[in-house]
Formats: sequence, C-alpha cells, structure tokens
Amino acid sequence: MRIECTGRAPVHFFRKLTMAAAAFAVAVPTIAAAAPPLPAVAQTQGQGVADFYKARNGYPLWLAPTAGDAAQQLLSLLSTASLDGLYPDKYNVPALQQALAAARNPRAKKKDVDAAEQQMSAAFVAYVSDLMRDPNIGIIYVDPQLRPKPPSPLAALLTASAQPSLREYIRSMGWMHPYYAQLRQALANHQYADEHQRQLLSLNLERARALPAGKQRYIVVNAAQQRLYMFEDGKPVDSMVVVVGKPKYPTPLMTAYIRFASLNPYWFVPPDLAAERIAPNTVRRGTKYLDDLGYQVLSDWDENAQIIDPKTIDWKAVAAGKVEVRIRQLPGPHNSMGRMKFMFPNEAGIYLHDNPERELFTEASRLYSGGCVRLGDAARLGRWLFGRDLDWESAGTEERVPLQMPVPVYITYLTALPDGQPNSSIAYFDDVYGRDAARLAATGTAATTGAAATASR
Repeated sequence: MRIECTGRAPVHFFRKLTMAAAAFAVAVPTIAAAAPPLPAVAQTQGQGVADFYKARNGYPLWLAPTAGDAAQQLLSLLSTASLDGLYPDKYNVPALQQALAAARNPRAKKKDVDAAEQQMSAAFVAYVSDLMRDPNIGIIYVDPQLRPKPPSPLAALLTASAQPSLREYIRSMGWMHPYYAQLRQALANHQYADEHQRQLLSLNLERARALPAGKQRYIVVNAAQQRLYMFEDGKPVDSMVVVVGKPKYPTPLMTAYIRFASLNPYWFVPPDLAAERIAPNTVRRGTKYLDDLGYQVLSDWDENAQIIDPKTIDWKAVAAGKVEVRIRQLPGPHNSMGRMKFMFPNEAGIYLHDNPERELFTEASRLYSGGCVRLGDAARLGRWLFGRDLDWESAGTEERVPLQMPVPVYITYLTALPDGQPNSSIAYFDDVYGRDAARLAATGTAATTGAAATASR
C-alpha cells in the first residue's frame, strides 16, 4: 500500500485499491427492479416502539396537539422514498393514511388512536433505520464507530419527541446531515436543469448519507470542491480552501477521529516522489540542493535509521527508479508539511497539514498533492480544534499536542452541494476524479448530456 503523503512503499497501490473498492461499490444499482421482502427493524428488548409509548403512558406523538402536520410530512417522505433509493411500498402509505383518518374521526376510540400511533411510529423508525446505514461507496472507516449506524426504535422516537417542533424535525429530516435533506428537496422539487444534474443529485445524496447529524463538532473536507468546513450546532461556522490529491493520486473517501497535532514535523518523502522530484534536482545541482532544502538521507526505514552522506548515493539510479532511498525533510520554511499537521493515524498515510507553497491556494483548481489535504490556513484550523493558538515557534521537532476530545473528520466527494444561501440552490463541481462517471457507467444510467458546470470555488 502506497502511503500517500509519507511512508515506505513506492508503488501507487493504494489508488488501485481505492478504484477496485469503488468499482465494487458502484456495481450495485440504487434501486432494484422489484422490491424483495424486507425484514422489520430489529427491536432489542426494552428498545422498541411499544416501549416508547409505555414510557409516556400512551401519550400520542403524531396525533398530539403540538405535532402540527408532522404526520403528513412523514407520509410525504415515505411516499417518495424512491428518491432515497428505497422502496416506498415497504412503508404501506395507504394503510397509514387510513389509520390516521380513522384516528381523526370525531367518533374515534382510543384503540384507533393507539393503532395509528403505533403504525406511524413503526414506519418512521423503519425509514430512519433504512437511511442511517453505510452507503457502501468505498469509504475508509479508520475509526469503525464513525460508520453510520441505525438507532434503536426507542432512541429514534425519543429523539423525535424531544424536538422543539416535530413538524420541522420531520420536514428537515433532522436525523440526517443538513446536506442530505437539501439535496433530497432539490430532487423532489425538480430543482435541476437536465437529466445529468438529476443523476448527480442522486449520486451525491448517496454520499451525504455517510455524513453525521446532530450538533457535535466535526470537519467535512469536500475533495471535489477543494474546501474544508468546520461544523458546530448542525451548521458550518468556518471554511477554507484546501489542496487535494492529483487525479492520479486521488484523495480517498475517509472518516476518522483527529487525535493530535504534530508541530514542526518532518516530511518523510515517499520513495517514488524522491525518484520523481528530488533525485533529478540532485543530479543537476549536486548535494547542495539537498542541504538548501533541508533534506536528509537515512540508512533504512527503521525507527532508529542513521543519517548517511548523500554523496554515497547513486542519484541517477534513484531517478531511474532502480534504487530506493529514504529521505526526510527537516522542519523549516521549505518543509512540505509546513509548521503543523493534524493526525488521524491511518494506513493510507492521509492527514491534514500546513504547506509553504501558498500560491497553490489561489488557484481555481487545487489538485496538487499526493493524496493528503493541504490547508489554506492551518493555524486557524488549529485554533478552532484546540481553542487556542498552537505555538510551533517554541515547540520541538515533531512535538505532539493531543486533543482532549478527538474531533471527527469526514473526507467526502460532493459534486453537487447546497450553496448555503437563504434561498438555497445547488452548486455543481467538476468530477475531478471521475467517480461520478464511473458510478453512472456501472449502473447503466449515464446521461448523454454534458458535464455539470463548474461552480466558483
């Protein structure tokens, strides 16, 4: 496995692995030809729909005076569940409508109300459970606990009942990330210019399923947009431009906990980049090139590797790919990691880091890295993560600063995204890694229209 930003293996195996996983993921159509029998939501003892009503002495949720038209909002979602890639027939909306009508009849008995409540709640928890699952699109879950997981029926209903407005919670699909509800609404309202944009909305709706709901702090990196967002209280509070992987070294879909910052880091140069970038310059300019940029040659890949004389290396052989060499770059103004990096240790060697090549952040298309995410303002992100400035000037080399509470980062690939304006519309971004094209080709739904327009970044 090739480590994208630093590491041992010179072969770009990770990219092949990602493409293979993507091919496997895209081979499954979103909606099958006919709905198979679907099992009921698993209910652990004490965690079911009946337990919810028992805990509130049978007091209604959907038919409560404060519920407004929450029931109708839910029926509208269920009847259009095909937008979610689900089977509307599973939820039996006509039966739910009949049960609600019977419960609202002036001569309705308590058993009618109870029956309607139970049916509505069962449909609700089934729908929530179906949505809150891993979309199986090739995401690397570094921390498995961040993989989407359906709540128990009791938990789903308790969360709904605790909302200030049940109607608004259902309308906005509050159990999902805000992007999901807004993309779905755009689909439902035919807010697209052509068939290709409709397909893009569906693809990105699937990707948005892996993003979190709730008010916790987390980071979203949208590689397609080349932008990072900081989320609190269910909304972005800050953002910045980033540089992501070149098309031949695409930044992977990944979810992990940021656990610490590393100040004044080394950059351990991947051997293939040493052959492509460093060796040719050393051949032309001599070993002074290494000294000027702070590169050191190490004896091997062990932790206790020794620094060796670069004049003992056959740099022409390194440039030709015949000899591997381990190189690290010392902290300093030229270091490719900049002054800090934010770590979520993973086998792919992906992380967020500072970078001295500031001119790259002004480019419209920022596809220059080996897979890692270079930050437009690393110090600002550090301030948001830690609640204080990170003092790299007085720190030692590779000084670790642990986060008291790890913060999730979601590296995604949204080529269609709500623009965040009051009358929200959808911004479209280039399919820089070809993932949309691969997905559409695999499902046999590729449109004949042209690519989506590139939104301003």
